[in-house]
Amino acid sequence: MTDPALRSESQALRVTAIIPALNEENAIGAVISAIPGHLVGDVVVVDGGSADHTVQRATDAGARVVVEPLLGYGRACLTGARESPGCEILLFMDGDGSDAPEQAERLVLPIADGKADLVLGSRTRGCLEPGALGVHQLLGNRLVATILNHRYGLTLTDIGPFRAIRRDVFDAVCLQEQTYGLPTEMIRNVARGGYRIRELPVDYRHRVGGTSKVSGNPRGSLLAGWQMLRVATR
Repeated sequence: MTDPALRSESQALRVTAIIPALNEENAIGAVISAIPGHLVGDVVVVDGGSADHTVQRATDAGARVVVEPLLGYGRACLTGARESPGCEILLFMDGDGSDAPEQAERLVLPIADGKADLVLGSRTRGCLEPGALGVHQLLGNRLVATILNHRYGLTLTDIGPFRAIRRDVFDAVCLQEQTYGLPTEMIRNVARGGYRIRELPVDYRHRVGGTSKVSGNPRGSLLAGWQMLRVATR
């Protein structure tokens, strides 16, 4: 059971969840509903121009929706952060139902407790639903993690989307990547700045309907992998 003092502290720290989304009408409502309300005071869905009912479903579920007309995963994350100036912890997750929003407390509490500045959810250390990540994704993420481990003395096993970071640290490390390279840039810049990084296991499952923009097509997978490698080795 969570220490009530930590729960109160995390709530007092004003946590905002940021969810980039594009055509995720089948999953977005359930994702938002699964986010612990006692923990997260604001949910921002950054819509990249969905052609379905993503915006309506997100609004109905109680999220603030920000429309970002220019595509790019990193751009969506940065837009969401820019639209959340009053929070002290930023929580990032995907909107396709593959992450486990109910485990958000696991990532936020180490920051609220003053034990970490960036907490990363490792899908490979948690309960990974068979087939939820392709072999190419597992190998690619492991390669990027190995590069970052070697360069910055880390012990990461995965470069996943589910993560929490102190807002002041997010601002201090000057993130600029507009692509799927943003999670890698976040780790790289936070490590360079000497901040504390912690990795914890999180569950990961198949997306809820729709097609993945990365694993759903070879071009998307190659492009995302290249963007991550480019940032890790730069």
